Amino acid sequence: MKIVITIVSAMAVLFFGAADMDVKIVASTTIDSLGACQGVSYQQGKVYLYGDREMGIIRTYTLNSNQLVYTGQEIKLTQNGQDVINHPTGIAYNGSKHTFIGNSIRLNPEGTRWKAVIYAVDWEGLQRTKTLDGNLLNVIEDDICIQGTRPEYVQYKGKWYVATADYGQKSNEVRLYDPELLRNAKKTSEAGVLFKKFSCAAWVQNLHWIPSKGVLVLIQNQIEGRKWRFTFVDLNKSIASGQQQVLNVVDIDKSDELEGFTLLDGYSTGMAVTSSRHQNVHFVTVK
Repeated sequence: MKIVITIVSAMAVLFFGAADMDVKIVASTTIDSLGACQGVSYQQGKVYLYGDREMGIIRTYTLNSNQLVYTGQEIKLTQNGQDVINHPTGIAYNGSKHTFIGNSIRLNPEGTRWKAVIYAVDWEGLQRTKTLDGNLLNVIEDDICIQGTRPEYVQYKGKWYVATADYGQKSNEVRLYDPELLRNAKKTSEAGVLFKKFSCAAWVQNLHWIPSKGVLVLIQNQIEGRKWRFTFVDLNKSIASGQQQVLNVVDIDKSDELEGFTLLDGYSTGMAVTSSRHQNVHFVTVK
């Protein structure tokens, strides 16, 4: 079934310069064996969906039109058989020597206490051996976060940084970490690791960087754990001002929990994922 959603905001200004637009969810599908899907990463023609099954896992897919084809590759985020990254919340990959995976750990049922951890990993090694054994390079406590961590590479003035954001209701920030210093740190509070930061809106589940536009997408919920929101911010202006500089906001009236989003090849096709057990992957065209 095809669902047509008309967006109230002017997302078209960002991509096409038009005042009004339609966004079509052209295909929705259920991808199983993920637990609750926590995000999506698109790299070199492959789609990586990650989730929190009985352990943290990453599964690899190829694209065939508006369908995902499972390659048979499943990476278990375990070491010596023990679950390590149980709730993966972001993959920062840009083809460089440093890849980072986030883990946001709820310490109490109320969600008022969190522990956030960033793991430096050997991404190519993970593809070969399919576990963290021999591929876990460093464990970094994100102790300056406010609530959770969700790493994503961004570029600022020609240099790559690892951005992350909080999920709380107030006092949220986007923070940029120096990847070279982050790689060997034990805590993000160590001198020099934090490069810049700016305040942002609530309920950020994930981040997506659009390099050709200089735009960072905050992948959000409208309320805690529910409904879809995409906030497009100008990264350079946000860093300069210390608070998010919004280009536009796209709200979609779907009731489940949006967890991740990526653009695919070009700028007219994307994929949004949710934590739902059914209909958790959505192909989106932007026109």
